[in-house]
Amino acid sequence: MPRPGTFFRAGIGAVITDGKKRVLACERYKIRGAWQMPQGGIEEGEEPLDAAYREVEEETAITRERLELVHSCPEPLAYELPPQYRTRRIGRGQVQYWFLFRLVGGDGVINLGENGEFRDWQWMTMPDLIASAVPFRVPLYRRIAECVRDHL
Repeated sequence: MPRPGTFFRAGIGAVITDGKKRVLACERYKIRGAWQMPQGGIEEGEEPLDAAYREVEEETAITRERLELVHSCPEPLAYELPPQYRTRRIGRGQVQYWFLFRLVGGDGVINLGENGEFRDWQWMTMPDLIASAVPFRVPLYRRIAECVRDHL
């Protein structure tokens, strides 16, 4: 496997809206106050949309049947990690395909589990989420906000 500073991992991200111009924000388990949207890597042979459905279910317990695909960003978006966060698995950062979903049937299905990446969740506006994200994700989240603005 390449050294951590030499590659960007292929991944996906999911903007999940409640249909009220708010998005699902999840608080990192290990970093209180760091909020983000579900995201993750694409497995070998997996298509980006299938990876998005899998990652959303793994991280939030929301199944594919509860998600209505509304929009996708037209090109992959990238972010670079600060050197201290780079690993052999993630590398220098991620290049991600982003999808906007509408949650169907209410938020009672959201379950972060006890041993997952996240400790809490809430609905936030995109500006509030951007203000609550770790600094290295802010430029990415601003681009995503532009991409989904007319579809929330």
